[in-house]
Amino acid sequence: MKVLLIEDDPTLQATLQRTLERRGMRVVTCGDGARALERWQAAVPDVVLLDLSLPGLDGLKVLERARAEGLTTPVIVLTARGTIGDRIIGLNTGADDYLPKPFDLDELDARIRALTRRQAQAGHSAPTLVAPEFAGLRSDPDSGAVYFRGEALELAPREATLLRTLLQRPGHAQAKERLFEAVFPGHPEVQLEAIEVVAYRLRKRLAPTGVQLVTLRGLGYLLKAPAE
Repeated sequence: MKVLLIEDDPTLQATLQRTLERRGMRVVTCGDGARALERWQAAVPDVVLLDLSLPGLDGLKVLERARAEGLTTPVIVLTARGTIGDRIIGLNTGADDYLPKPFDLDELDARIRALTRRQAQAGHSAPTLVAPEFAGLRSDPDSGAVYFRGEALELAPREATLLRTLLQRPGHAQAKERLFEAVFPGHPEVQLEAIEVVAYRLRKRLAPTGVQLVTLRGLGYLLKAPAE
C-alpha cells in the first residue's frame, strides 16, 4: 500500500512514517503544500494522510485543488483543528475521513485499512492518472509499463517513472524539480542533478522510437514527437 503523508511537523512525520512502514506500507513524505500536490499528481498513492496546517498552501487548498484536478485518492485529514465546523469543512472539501490530533497510531492504521477496503469492495482499483497516447507511446495505468506501438519498452524503474510523468503532459515542458520529486520521492540525500542522469538514459532508450526527450534550459524537459 502506497501512502502519501503530508505533514510539516518533522517529529510527527518521522514517527508516522516509521510506524506505517513497520506495518508494511510504503510511505512518501512531504511537509510543503505545493510540493505535496505535485508529488500527488506525479505518483498517485493509495491513501493520502493530510495535515491542514501546512506552510504556503494549506491542507484545505491542497485538497480542493487535488479534487478539482480529478485526483480521487482517498484522504484522511489529520489535524489539531478538532471542532465540528472544521470537520464539516474538510469533509465538504473532499476528505474521506477525519482524525483529530493527538490520535492513537493503531486507530490510524485501522482507518487507513478500512478506507482502502471500502474502495476495493466498491470495485475501484487504486486511483491513477491515465496518460494519453503520444506518438505511439502509451502508459498502462495498472502495471506502470510503457508501450511503444503495442510492445513494452525495456526501462529501468526510474526511467519508467520519468517517462510516465512526462506522458501526463506530452509536448509541454515540465520542471526538473517536479520530475525529480516523481522519480526520487522521499530521498532528500539525492541531489537534483540526478534527474539529468535518468533523463540521459531515457533519451537513449527512446532513440529507436523517434520520440525525443528535449531539454529546455531554465524550463525542464518535454517529449517531442518525431517529425513527419
